Amino acid sequence: MNRYPALPPSQLLLRLLAATIAVAATPTLASAQAAGQAAAEDEKNAPATVSAERMSGRPDREVILERDVEIIRGPTTVNADRATYRVVEDEVEASGNIRMRRFGDTYTGDEMRLRLEAQEGYVTHPTYRLQLNNAQGGAQRIDFEGEDRATVTEGTYSTCEAPDPDWYLRSSKLNLDTGREEGMARNTVVYFKGVPILAAPAMSFPLSDARKSGVLPPTIGTTNKGGLDVTVPYYFNIAPNRDLTLYPRLFARRGLQLGAEARYLGDTYSGETRVEYLPDDRRTGTTRYAYSSTHTQSLSPSLFFNWNINGASDDQYPDDITRTRTAASQRLLPRDFSLNYGGSFWSASARASSYQVLQDPIVPIVRPYDRLPQLSFQSGRQDVNGFDWNADAEFTHFYHPDLLRGDRLLINPRISYPIIRPGYFITPRLSLHGTKYNLQNPVPGAPDSLSRFLPTVSLDSGMVFERDAKFFGNNMTQTLEPRLFYVYTPYRDQSAFPLFDTAEADLSFAQLFSENRFIGNDRISDANQVTAALISRYIEPTGVERMRFAVGQRFYLDEQRVTLGAGTGRNESRSDLLLSIYGRVTQTISVDSNVQYSQTLDSVSRANYGVQWAPAPRKVLNLKYRRDRVNNLEQVDLSGQWPISDRWYGVARVNYSLPDSKVAEGLLGLEYKADCWIFRVVGQRTPTATTAATTSLFFQLELNGLTRLGSNPLDALRANIPGYQLVNQPSNP
Repeated sequence: MNRYPALPPSQLLLRLLAATIAVAATPTLASAQAAGQAAAEDEKNAPATVSAERMSGRPDREVILERDVEIIRGPTTVNADRATYRVVEDEVEASGNIRMRRFGDTYTGDEMRLRLEAQEGYVTHPTYRLQLNNAQGGAQRIDFEGEDRATVTEGTYSTCEAPDPDWYLRSSKLNLDTGREEGMARNTVVYFKGVPILAAPAMSFPLSDARKSGVLPPTIGTTNKGGLDVTVPYYFNIAPNRDLTLYPRLFARRGLQLGAEARYLGDTYSGETRVEYLPDDRRTGTTRYAYSSTHTQSLSPSLFFNWNINGASDDQYPDDITRTRTAASQRLLPRDFSLNYGGSFWSASARASSYQVLQDPIVPIVRPYDRLPQLSFQSGRQDVNGFDWNADAEFTHFYHPDLLRGDRLLINPRISYPIIRPGYFITPRLSLHGTKYNLQNPVPGAPDSLSRFLPTVSLDSGMVFERDAKFFGNNMTQTLEPRLFYVYTPYRDQSAFPLFDTAEADLSFAQLFSENRFIGNDRISDANQVTAALISRYIEPTGVERMRFAVGQRFYLDEQRVTLGAGTGRNESRSDLLLSIYGRVTQTISVDSNVQYSQTLDSVSRANYGVQWAPAPRKVLNLKYRRDRVNNLEQVDLSGQWPISDRWYGVARVNYSLPDSKVAEGLLGLEYKADCWIFRVVGQRTPTATTAATTSLFFQLELNGLTRLGSNPLDALRANIPGYQLVNQPSNP
């Protein structure tokens, strides 16, 4: 092709001057902000280069280009059959097979007019494709309104790449604002498989993952307590660090609930508040509400303030109006305020806390004590001439409307001398626990003042051996780590002392190496005991722990005489035996097992066994077994996510109670993944009290890059199926 036909030298020079015209560059239609402001600034002064098989006109006024026209400047390229560039107006007019590219976005059309500096103009009968979210569509006309804005008239929009997309929206006016990364469609109908499924006079949607104000997709579901459940949220993106969501929620059997959630984040503070209000519940005839608020604030570099406030109108609120599995089972609602100050080697805090108890209709819940207030002080230094020392002090006023009330003052200094060498460690430690009580309403004849001072001596020691080993054919480092822990605390009769915040701890590996077998400070266990444990690890060359095996047991040299109640102590020579296995047997199989075995009863007191098989992304099976002889609990838990066919995935979870011979919890669903949309249907049964449960049904259609229609089951899937992955999530090798 001869781009510049043979001409006299003077005319050829004029043509070449006209073909290289310096103009100012600005972004076009739907180019994303992604190109970067620095690169765009460099391109402002870049010259425009034009070429064609035939040129005519005046270089200083108007240049006419014909046949195989190409105009290039910076990231913008325009191709057409014919074009005219008007120098004074800084305007390009083109026709015939228009093709334009800008920052990866592409456009086609029949006719085009564009003022380069102002970036104003139009394209008729266009098609377009946006690089930012791979969206595409067609229209009667696109009007350019600046570097970030454009209006699509009588157009379509879809993220499906096929010529005949599975879903698309059709709108009379479609405003695309790449600066704000949002689209606004008016008189809109969303089509799925050729069938209209949603119509709206106005509808906004994101052009990226950035937040934006507007009506969020409605969620539609059903429960056995409320019937059909429809929520239509409206989101206010108030500022980059603040937002507000209003969510009216209609229950077919109860009425209209109004809800709001506000979030905020600053340099020195953050928080979230949620309020729900249901006037005149048609099933109970009462007004019902719930609220929760959390806030954290730094008042100075060392001073912090926090609150956590929760409440509900009645005991059955979590049963009847369930938002999440966690909220459904939460029956102790905390109300807590705290002020904390931290120094270089000390800290202090002031706290006030109470609880609202949502009573289980079958098994009553004991209300915890309020702390009004609790004042704490902690200090400590490490390696002071080889010594580590710590000291705690605490004053708490315990209040309960029905039980014994009073004050408790606690001091607990501790000092240790760690000896740490490459192959072993020895840590002797001495502590003193001093407590004084002033009681306000003791039973007649009981003292109103009590005190206690108890010393504790302990010695912790261990060794670490290493060797090169093979684990399923892979090079590993195997360790052998024996550990001995001795504790001595003299006996002191504490049966007259109150129980404000104390319970006996469950036996675990962490508790084996604690000095007190009780949680809280109302009881200090007498101890003359030795804990022995052996741990072996397989460590990969990268330092990652591949497998861990552990066994441990506590041996009592004297009778345990301190108890929580009025009963006698325990004259056992040893605790239950603990065994634990955790890690990845292979790259696809993981195990997790803990066993508490009573040698006295020759039976397993507590146990859980778990295995997970994840051979590939979106393929996972979990099998767990739990047993607790003390609480008469024995359950088998099976869950998984697995492809059924090329695009269908099954998700399920069954938690079966063996003593009751029934399903305690269950979930069953299907997911279908197309190229540009996903469909999910999930049913779930969630226990909310001892004999109460909520059954929910979720339907969701996710249109990639536009919205999710229906009720959202993703939180339920993640909570019930360990290892669950989104079916449209990229694989992570």
